[in-house]
Amino acid sequence: MSTLRYPSDPAVLGRLATERNVWLCGVRPDGSPHVTPVWFVFAQGSWWIGVDGNSVKVRNFRVNPRVSLALEDGRAPVVAEGEVRLRHDGFPAEVTAAFAAKYAWDVTVPDRPDSERVLLEIPVSRWLLCGAAQ
Repeated sequence: MSTLRYPSDPAVLGRLATERNVWLCGVRPDGSPHVTPVWFVFAQGSWWIGVDGNSVKVRNFRVNPRVSLALEDGRAPVVAEGEVRLRHDGFPAEVTAAFAAKYAWDVTVPDRPDSERVLLEIPVSRWLLCGAAQ
């Protein structure tokens, strides 16, 4: 198991830039796991994920912000851990531009008129596995 501070393998960095989904693994208040695939960008040493402010994810992270993230390809795992910071405003321009470029999506716009957009900022505290696809 590797505890790299930041992946240096160009293939891993390429995957962080181009893969569309990451599995986000958190914990519900009752202690059971909550796992879901989500869109993401990796910028400024953090994973960034746009969510609805009323989502189960946001409710869970208010109780327990610890998460694991895993890219989808199990042949060359890329797995990281961190703690979620809920960002309700002041979204970095680099991050919103990265979502627009990667998904043609304005991550700042809420899904519904009665909701707010929240960005999950997840600085990496530990890289567990950093494999490159073969």
